[in-house]
Amino acid sequence: MDKYFILSNGLKVANIGLGTYQLPDDESTSELIRQAIQAGYRHIDCSPSYYNAKAISEGIFTSGIDRKEICISTKARNRERGREKTYQGALDRMKDLNIDYIDMYLLHWPASVKDYDNWKEVNRDTWQGMIDLYKDGIARSIGVCNFLPHHLDCIMDMEIQPMVNQIEFHPGFMQKEAYEYCLKNNIVVEAHTPLGGSRNTGNEELKKMAEKYGKNEGQLYLRWELQKGTIPLPKSTKIERVISNFDVYDFEISDEDVKYLDEMECFVTNNQHPDSVEF
Repeated sequence: MDKYFILSNGLKVANIGLGTYQLPDDESTSELIRQAIQAGYRHIDCSPSYYNAKAISEGIFTSGIDRKEICISTKARNRERGREKTYQGALDRMKDLNIDYIDMYLLHWPASVKDYDNWKEVNRDTWQGMIDLYKDGIARSIGVCNFLPHHLDCIMDMEIQPMVNQIEFHPGFMQKEAYEYCLKNNIVVEAHTPLGGSRNTGNEELKKMAEKYGKNEGQLYLRWELQKGTIPLPKSTKIERVISNFDVYDFEISDEDVKYLDEMECFVTNNQHPDSVEF
């Protein structure tokens, strides 16, 4: 399997990213990022709401790998909605991460009907700020997170469409409607929470399936996500687990087992619906 995806604008992006949610802003995270990059990771997913930009930046720039080889993805804050605030937010991200361009800039959450009577107009105005960033070369690619089809519908007729949609995606919680919408519209799906609690399910079938391939359950999940054409973003505070999560290119899940994983009933989810989430 190729280790890269090509986005709709031609940008080449590593097809496994390293998630950084809840990693502390300290030397341990810098060292984890540094070692992960040296182990082969070339895609780091960040957000200002994770409050660890300094440690991430230090890890990237002490890795010994050319910055140009690493896709740095970060996000717009919810309070930065609107064309001008969205644009300024990206400039702030670059300062925080000590970079002079962003490889992938994403809207973290859509404006929703819960908070805005004019949510469609807010999303369109905000997306126009993303388009400005892309056209000005500040962001090499632009996309969204946690957008469902009805959120995407209101911006798909604009000059530039999202190249990425980062959603919760794992066996037992595929968000099939959003996933299929993105495939149809040439939007790459990034899978956050890709392990979906797989190591704590006690599901003997999953354990047996993973063992059949000589892998653990987490590796089984990540390989399934790759075969579904998504970019998983696993994270861990332990470097041995980070490295293990990258060891998924030497096997292929059978069609029968893919079908089993496709059809699993929902057993774990963050349960953060974008139209009702409280932030």
